[in-house]
Amino acid sequence: METVTGIGGFFFRARDPAALAQWYADNLGVSLTPTSYDHQPWCQQAGPTAFHPFPADTDYFQQHWMLNFRVANLDAMIAQLRGAGISIEVDPESYPNGRFARLSDPEGNPIQLWQPQAQPEVAKN
Repeated sequence: METVTGIGGFFFRARDPAALAQWYADNLGVSLTPTSYDHQPWCQQAGPTAFHPFPADTDYFQQHWMLNFRVANLDAMIAQLRGAGISIEVDPESYPNGRFARLSDPEGNPIQLWQPQAQPEVAKN
């Protein structure tokens, strides 16, 4: 069976698309979409991606979607965002799959940051 190899884009509506795109670039490092084929779009690092539909009546987030970004160092990202005056809620619990924090972009869209739990090295024979 053929399968997809990852997420190739995430498209959503915004009241001020240019300003919101700039916010993501300035605060989360998601570079702006190039305006020509001479430049490369933002490339994410390889890693796990959860793809999980939630029940329509979930209280976990209010909109129809929530974006989850993987981060290498959650504490550093939290400090960076707070330094920029951005409110962020850190989940105090550490889960078997890692640590989490939540924030919203300037238009109120929910964002979750995830620092995956380091996986133990597998011994090779």
